[in-house]
Amino acid sequence: MPPDIACGRLSDDMLARNFADAHPGLTAEQAALEADRCFYCYDAPCIEACPTDIDIPRFIKAIASKNTAGAARTILQSNILGGSCARVCPTEILCEQKCVHTAIETHKPVRIGALQRFATDWQMAQPAHPFGRAAPTGRHVAVMGAGPAGLACAHRLAMLGHDVTLYDRHTRPGGLNEYGVAAYKLADDFAQKEIDFLFAIGGITYRGGTVLGETLSLATLRQEHDAVFLAIGLSGVRALGLPDESIHGVQDAVAFIEDLRSQPLATTPVGRRVVVIGGGNTAIDAAVQARRLGAEEVTLVYRRGEATMSATEVERDWAQTNGVTLRLWAAPIRLETEAGALTGVTFRRTDPPSVSGTLPGMPPQAPPAEFTLGADMVLKAIGQVFIPDPIAQDQILVENGRLVVDEKGRTTLGGVYAGGDCTAGEDLTVAAVRDGREAAKAIHDDLTLTDLSSSRTGAP
Repeated sequence: MPPDIACGRLSDDMLARNFADAHPGLTAEQAALEADRCFYCYDAPCIEACPTDIDIPRFIKAIASKNTAGAARTILQSNILGGSCARVCPTEILCEQKCVHTAIETHKPVRIGALQRFATDWQMAQPAHPFGRAAPTGRHVAVMGAGPAGLACAHRLAMLGHDVTLYDRHTRPGGLNEYGVAAYKLADDFAQKEIDFLFAIGGITYRGGTVLGETLSLATLRQEHDAVFLAIGLSGVRALGLPDESIHGVQDAVAFIEDLRSQPLATTPVGRRVVVIGGGNTAIDAAVQARRLGAEEVTLVYRRGEATMSATEVERDWAQTNGVTLRLWAAPIRLETEAGALTGVTFRRTDPPSVSGTLPGMPPQAPPAEFTLGADMVLKAIGQVFIPDPIAQDQILVENGRLVVDEKGRTTLGGVYAGGDCTAGEDLTVAAVRDGREAAKAIHDDLTLTDLSSSRTGAP
């Protein structure tokens, strides 16, 4: 390992502080005061903005009435991963953006995410699970992928009385929440605590270390189960397309975050000068965590302007608050090396053209400016892609780089459903939860119709 990439740059105490809960939850008194701000709108625009259709005024009113159990049930019956969504979802561009308070007090909506966290955290601390299983159906469903979509699907199927086997390549379930989100967003092992809560309903068996297309085929899953739900996410990462991209010190931001989440913080190596390339939440999470691991300089470079960054304004402000420098309108063109070691990245300015088609302040035909940032570590966060190889032998339609499904999550292959990032739609945790929940309902309905059809025809 090059000397500029090292573990343990900070003390254990400092690391613990840096990766503690970034936004601690509300106290009961704070939650009551915040809940009292809600107007409990009849045609609540916040509900329309929630991908999982949580009845937000209802659960907030329950909190105001000191009925925390009712509030939690309202949330969890729509979104069983309401605790993690309250922490990681961009509520500022979803439910809170639509809060009518924004028309009265700019940037001061009701703190819906914080109230949701308050209610779900309370429920998870209780000994009893809020939902019970229906009578066993005798049906067995395979769920491939233990991220938010797969977990939501498995829980709803189990609640409806089906047995579920949940498969994933990792030793622990959780997917994005466990391996792909900044540690300070889901601190104190929250992702696993939420999974323990979810599994408490019963009927769910987890099998880690299983990889679709390697240790297990879709054909086998179909043969051994009554239905299959695919929640296999986006397993590919876009490359920069530059020479020397495999040099030590150049790493996928997704892999960097997964390594950080999978091992003690003190054993996670980080560079002294880190450059992160990308403009989404993964780029922000990687940049901030590199800084909090002890990197002296962290620069996030994006090829366009802030208006087209998929990271929200809140995330961008958070990065800069944590000492990350943002450089816009620049694209990497060369990795700089010396004696086989990474020393920096050269960028080309990509300033938007003026009306005349030339760069602002430059004569026609002038070449774009270049600049170099010193770096001993480069983290690539320029997007993930769906890899269809595991299902290449199966008759499933793939278009525009995603699995094609109908409004219920059915693929073009009978008995196979899909949801989450591997299908088209918003790449959000809460949207993945919705996909898993809706697919579970479709699977249940389809299996129930099959049972009814069999009983009517006298089939075994």
